[in-house]
Amino acid sequence: MYLYNFEVVYIIKLKKILYVKLIVDFFLKAGFLILKYVVVFLFFFSLKVGPSVELSEAMVKFATHSDPTVRQAFLADTVINPSVGVHKGIKYASWSPLGCDSSGRCLLACLTLEHRLTIHNSHKHLEWNMLVDLTKKYSERLKERNYARKDNKPPQANLLDFDELQRRFRMQTPLRMEWSSIYTIKQVQPDNTGVDLEMVLLAVLMENGDLVLWKFVLPFTDGADVSFYDIIESGVTRPSDLAWWEYENADRRMSGLIVGSEVGPVKIMPVSLSGVKGYFTLRHPVILWKECDEIAVENIKCVPMIHPIHKSSCSLIVASRGCYVFWCLLVISPAGLNVHNSHVAGLHSLPVVSLAVSQQGVAVYTCSTDGWIKKLTPTFTESTLIFKQEEMMRPENLTGRRIHGIVVSRNGAYIALVSTQGMVDGYHPINRTYQVHFVTLRTPEAAAALLLRSPTQNLYKMADLLDLVRWQILKHKSIPASLQEELDQKIREADSPYLWRFKLFLVRILYQSLQSPNTDQNWKPAKEGSKVFIRDEEEEEEEDEVQAWMNTVETHLMRENMKKVLGVVYLNTWLAENISIPTCGLVEYLSKDTNDRASEVLIGHIKNKMNKQTFSERCSLCQDVLPFTDHKQTMCKNGHMWLRCALSYQACQTLTFRRCLLLDSIARLPEPEDPEWIKKILQAPCTLCDAPMI
Repeated sequence: MYLYNFEVVYIIKLKKILYVKLIVDFFLKAGFLILKYVVVFLFFFSLKVGPSVELSEAMVKFATHSDPTVRQAFLADTVINPSVGVHKGIKYASWSPLGCDSSGRCLLACLTLEHRLTIHNSHKHLEWNMLVDLTKKYSERLKERNYARKDNKPPQANLLDFDELQRRFRMQTPLRMEWSSIYTIKQVQPDNTGVDLEMVLLAVLMENGDLVLWKFVLPFTDGADVSFYDIIESGVTRPSDLAWWEYENADRRMSGLIVGSEVGPVKIMPVSLSGVKGYFTLRHPVILWKECDEIAVENIKCVPMIHPIHKSSCSLIVASRGCYVFWCLLVISPAGLNVHNSHVAGLHSLPVVSLAVSQQGVAVYTCSTDGWIKKLTPTFTESTLIFKQEEMMRPENLTGRRIHGIVVSRNGAYIALVSTQGMVDGYHPINRTYQVHFVTLRTPEAAAALLLRSPTQNLYKMADLLDLVRWQILKHKSIPASLQEELDQKIREADSPYLWRFKLFLVRILYQSLQSPNTDQNWKPAKEGSKVFIRDEEEEEEEDEVQAWMNTVETHLMRENMKKVLGVVYLNTWLAENISIPTCGLVEYLSKDTNDRASEVLIGHIKNKMNKQTFSERCSLCQDVLPFTDHKQTMCKNGHMWLRCALSYQACQTLTFRRCLLLDSIARLPEPEDPEWIKKILQAPCTLCDAPMI
C-alpha cells in the first residue's frame, strides 16, 4: 500500500501548533481509506456548517480534487482549512460606549485569530470574564435555519459543492465589529405601562458582506441579555472595514453602517431602528465611492460636525486607501442628501497603517510604517472641504522604529502610538519588543480651559485632560493662579457640583505634590535603626493648610449630596417610617451649620413629616446605637466600627460593598427589600470624583 507523486509534504511545529499542508496529485485506490482518516483527523473545524459525515466527505474530496484551482483554494483557506496554520491571539477588538456593563464600564468585543467573536467585561484589575460567545450563538441560529439566506430560501446544493461550502463558512466568519451609541427604547410591561430601557447594538461584518446586528439590553450582565436584532445583506464583495454613521439634527436622527471593500467602493447601508424615538431610516444605500481601483479601504472613521457656513449638521467620513486619505462630507438639507468626496494625496510615501480622529476640534492623524505622523485639519468652504497638512514632530525615541498604530484619547489630550524595533544592520530583528508611547497634543493651560467649560460636567469622562493638569501641578507644586481665579469665579456664578469636584481634584494633587517622596523599598527587611527626616516648619504649615482646604471642599460636596438624599427621602415617604437611610442622623449633621438657609428649610419640612419621632441606626453586632458624627464612618459604644456609604450614608454592615473606580469612597449594595427610589440612589456615581461604583 503506497502513496506516491506528492508535490510537497511538510510538517512544521511552531509554538505548540502543528501546521500540516498536504498536496496530493495522485494516489492508489488501496491507500484512499487511510488518507481519508488522516485528512479528517487533521482538519478540525470550530465553525459548524452541516452534518459531520457530509463534511468529512467534502474534506477528502476537495483535498484531493483533480482540479488544481479548487484544490489550492481549499488548502490555502485558513477558515475552511485551519490546519494550514491557525494562530492564537487577537485579530481585532472594539470597546462599547461607557456605561454598558453592570458597573457602568465598557464591554469589550474580541475577535480572535481563530475567527471567534466573544464579549468580555472586567470588574477587577486585569481580570476579564467572557460573557457570551457570539460566534457559537450565530452558528446555532444558522443551523436552525438550515444555513438559508435572509429570504429563508433553503440552499440548493450540499457541502460537496465547493461554492456552497465556501458560502456557509463565509456567512459566519467575522471580519470586523463596531458598537453603536446607546439608544433608549420603550418596553410595554404586563400592566400596559411603558418603561424606558437602554440598549446598544453591535454590528458584525462577515466575510461574505453580511452585516449581523446584535441587541444588548443594558446593563448587560450575561448572555441572556443579548439577542439577534437583524441581518443586512450589503452586497459588498471582499469587505474590509466597518464603521457606524449616526446623524442627528434637532429631533431628526438616522443611523447606518459604512462598509468598505478591498476592491475600492465605500457605501452606507441603512439600519432600521424600530421603537427608538425620533429615528428615521434611509430609503436606500448611499454610495460614497464607486470606483473599483483595487485599493483597499481601511481605518474608516465617522465624525459628526456642524457646518459653520450652512449652520447645519453634517458628517465627515475619512478612511485610508493605500497612501491616500479618502474623505466624504455628508450634508442633509431640505433638498436631500448631498455627498462631497475626494482624496488627500502626497501624505506618505508608504501605505497608511493607522488613522485616528480627534473629536475635540476635529483633526485627522495618520501614520505609515516609515514612522512619520501627519495631521490634517479640515476647513469648510461653501461646497467642499480643504485639509491643512502638518507634519507632527517625531519624538527622538521613535527614530528608526516601525509604527503599527495610533489612537487619540477621548478628549484629544494626547496620542498613543505602538511601535517595534526597525531594521538592524539591514535585517529584521529576530525578537520584537512592542512599546507604547504617549505624545501630548494640548498644553496644560488648554486642557484646564476645556475642563472649565466642559459640556459633559463629568470629571471621570475628562480623565485625559486631568492628566495634563495633574502633571503641571506636580511639576510646579502649585495650582496656576489664573486657573484658581477663574474656577472660583465660575463657582460664584454657578455653584455646580462639577466645579467643586474639579476644585477638590486640584487641591488633592497639590497636597500630593507637597508629600515627601517615599525612598524606602518595601521589599527590603527593616533595619534596627530608623531614619529620621527633618522637615521645614514652613513646609509642614503649608501642608496643613492644604489639608484643611481639602477637607473643606470635601465636606461641602458631602453636605450638598446629603441635602439631595434628604430631598429624595421627603418626596418618597408619606408618613414617619423607619427606613434604612439614617434620616435623623443626616438632619442632626446638617443642623450644625447655621448659615445654610437651604438646609434649614429642608430640615423643617423633614421634621414636620417625622412628627417628633426618631429612628436610630443600630449596630448589627450588639444592637447599640450608631451615632452620625462623621460622613465616612461610625462606631458604636462597644467599639464596632463601620464605614458609611457615600451615596445613602447608611452604615455598610456587610462583608461586601462597592467602591468607586478611583478609590475615593464606598457604596452599599442594594438589598432585595429596598424600594426602587433607594436603589436609584445607590446607582449614582461617586460623590467626590464622578467615577462609577463597582
